[in-house]
Amino acid sequence: MIYKFKSQAAADVIMLQLNGEQMLNIVGKEPSAQGIITVAQIPAAIAALEAAIKVHETAEVARSENPGRMTEVEGDSIMLRHRAAPFIDLLRTSAQAGKDVVWGV
Repeated sequence: MIYKFKSQAAADVIMLQLNGEQMLNIVGKEPSAQGIITVAQIPAAIAALEAAIKVHETAEVARSENPGRMTEVEGDSIMLRHRAAPFIDLLRTSAQAGKDVVWGV
């Protein structure tokens, strides 16, 4: 499955299922075929993504300082910051324009 996040304020953001579900889980949305992040929910969604990025980066630093220790990000060569950047940009642009973000519609 592919997630296609859309807004009337910005270009679509397309993600593979695993990455799309990761973004939805972080922002507190149930991964489903269709959904919406309302304008009112966008600030909390951005804050949740930014907090998850900090946790991910802290875990990556800990892993690099202690290579024998396993972490959640073990083997993930693409940082969450890079995966989430287009989605965060979509959310910010949508919030500024007062438009919801939807997927599967």
